[in-house]
Amino acid sequence: MEKFKISSKLPVVVVLDNVRSGYNVGSVFRICDAFPVEKLFLCGITGFPPNKEVHKTALGAEDSVEWEYRKEVEELILSLKKDNYLICSVEQTTDSIYLPDFNFPTQQKVAFVFGHEVTGVQENIVALSDCCIEVPQYGTKHSLNISVTAGIVMWEACRKNYKG
Repeated sequence: MEKFKISSKLPVVVVLDNVRSGYNVGSVFRICDAFPVEKLFLCGITGFPPNKEVHKTALGAEDSVEWEYRKEVEELILSLKKDNYLICSVEQTTDSIYLPDFNFPTQQKVAFVFGHEVTGVQENIVALSDCCIEVPQYGTKHSLNISVTAGIVMWEACRKNYKG
């Protein structure tokens, strides 16, 4: 566990904006462990450890992943912008970039923001974002569970950037 905590990480943080399901939060903890991110931020109504639902799906990743709870996501986003993070909301918008077309920066850290399961990333957070990215979908639903989306986005970030 300690070896993992000091190991090389992706130049990425993950921000959960009002994710209501503890099971989704726990799954994102595991994703952040699998594709080693610098930190996971849990904001607003998002549940955080200790939490039975989070623990059930995190399977201990809440102990290996660096995380922090912040009540106000907007304050966090403004702070990350000051620290020169590229803010990427994962949201379907008229200007969103399909994930395969997104050029991951090599000289800048990235913050990926994932939103509420029904309403998505808050509009004020989308407005503060440097870009929006979305996972292309070709079925009838045009939406994926947040933990599935987080896994796809983090896999792509890891595939393109992680040198281990």
